[in-house]
Amino acid sequence: MPTILLAEDESAIAATVLYALRGEGYAAEHVLLGGEVVPRLRQGGVDLVLLDVGLPDRSGFDVCRDLRAFSAVPLIFLTARNDEVDRVLGLELGADDYIGKPFSPRELVARVRARLRRHANEGQAQARGRFELDPDGHRIRYDGQALDLTRYEYALLAELLRRPGAILSRAQLLDRAWEAALESGERTVDTHVKTLRAKLRAIVPGSDPIRTHRGVGYSLDVD
Repeated sequence: MPTILLAEDESAIAATVLYALRGEGYAAEHVLLGGEVVPRLRQGGVDLVLLDVGLPDRSGFDVCRDLRAFSAVPLIFLTARNDEVDRVLGLELGADDYIGKPFSPRELVARVRARLRRHANEGQAQARGRFELDPDGHRIRYDGQALDLTRYEYALLAELLRRPGAILSRAQLLDRAWEAALESGERTVDTHVKTLRAKLRAIVPGSDPIRTHRGVGYSLDVD
């Protein structure tokens, strides 16, 4: 069964969550501090993280930033801070879900199960119109042919493919595709879009599935 890592400093909440997870057959581990999360993840074997925002040593948001620099493991925030601003911030930092306290253990387990199922499906090759995204192999095919992509070209195109037709701003794309390259600026996105367009046209001359929305960002037409 999957292993769930819980980072929570309130003992009563931790005990309830661990009991509920183990009752469903999950292997559940518990840490008290945010500083323990990344070292544990680097050891491997964690399938999902439940992360309290208000940890005593570090903000859960800061832990999420560090985690997303090297891992795509599913992450759900647990927090008493249920304001819309906090929810939006958590999701933009890369969290997959956000559960406000107090919460039902049954609901939490249901969300964990749903997120694990979705993550398993995301690991399989996915057809998106003329594109095929293979997350495990870090490959993207266009019109049946594999694209020769750099690390950041892959990350940028994969992010657009995950939300076909949605307009993503340069800031959003920069944050999600360049997580470990904080010195990059928004013009970096434009440069990589240009090289991506050239590689797509090399396979299908005249094609331009990446749409520019002036002053807003980019979207991808997969048909």
